[in-house]
Amino acid sequence: MKKDIYVLGIETSCDETAAAVVKNGREIMSNIVSSQMESHKRFGGVVPEVASRHHVEQITLVIEQAMNDADITFAELDAIAVTQGPGLVGALLIGVNAAKALAFAHQLPLISVHHIAGHIYANRLVTEMKFPLLALVVSGGHTELVYMKEHGVFEVVGETRDDAAGEAYDKVARALSLPYPGGPHIDRLAHEGEATIDLPRAWLEEGSYDFSFSGLKSAVINALHNAKQRGETIEAKDMAASFQASVIDVLVTKTVKAAQRYDVRQVLLAGGVAANRGLRAELERKMAMLEGVELVIPPLSLCTDNAAMIAAAGTILFEQGKYATMALNANPGLTLE
Repeated sequence: MKKDIYVLGIETSCDETAAAVVKNGREIMSNIVSSQMESHKRFGGVVPEVASRHHVEQITLVIEQAMNDADITFAELDAIAVTQGPGLVGALLIGVNAAKALAFAHQLPLISVHHIAGHIYANRLVTEMKFPLLALVVSGGHTELVYMKEHGVFEVVGETRDDAAGEAYDKVARALSLPYPGGPHIDRLAHEGEATIDLPRAWLEEGSYDFSFSGLKSAVINALHNAKQRGETIEAKDMAASFQASVIDVLVTKTVKAAQRYDVRQVLLAGGVAANRGLRAELERKMAMLEGVELVIPPLSLCTDNAAMIAAAGTILFEQGKYATMALNANPGLTLE
């Protein structure tokens, strides 16, 4: 019989301190996340130095709770997986050094995981991955279409040329005087309003699967500014609905076209913006028209940053014998391919 594989995952790329134990890359034994959202809310965004300090305070407690909840000892673990990048360098360093210390102390293999690979592998905690597949990764710092022919091999076929979708959400939310993080607030307002404002959609050149949201963000800010100068009022809910409709239209249309072009068996949604109700609903509607393509959307708890996804991605690397050394360092600009 094949031995079960237990991996401890550690994630500290931004403003969540997280640790999790995953069995065989599929089964969550524990998944602990300590969020810093309240600390950063008053600044209107993540302050790197504040994030690092919180990680230092929480990392040991979070790892201990993950191990306790999984009812497992370090002697029973097979490996320790940690996010190496991309992310905030100070935040990443906390997780990397904690993982290195534990791996050294308990003589366990150390696995380096790319943050976006983690988001993609969050879907494996829902159902087994079927290749070839396409992943739509939408988060605060990333908007990418990733093609996978097999486990651990990533080809970025489309990416953002300027603002990521989540970044555009936060900037538009700020223009509408909504609290940080802006994404959930715009999503909520969008369902109350009507998409009555004509906003641009950046399709770029023919055949491109790249994204661009900077022009859309500027169009929203200009429309609000011009209305104010004329003494007019634009309903925040209608602007939110119009902005969200533009973002979702581009994301979903390009995803469907890429899925057809690459003849995939599965489309995975991944990243923090994957929690957006409007995006989930429209993707489900459009993907239903494609025969033989399964759409996988993780639960909300696995969309935002967590360590179970890091352990899931790390399990594949462990099985492939791709270990890191004690020279492992944080890499805020780590590339996926």
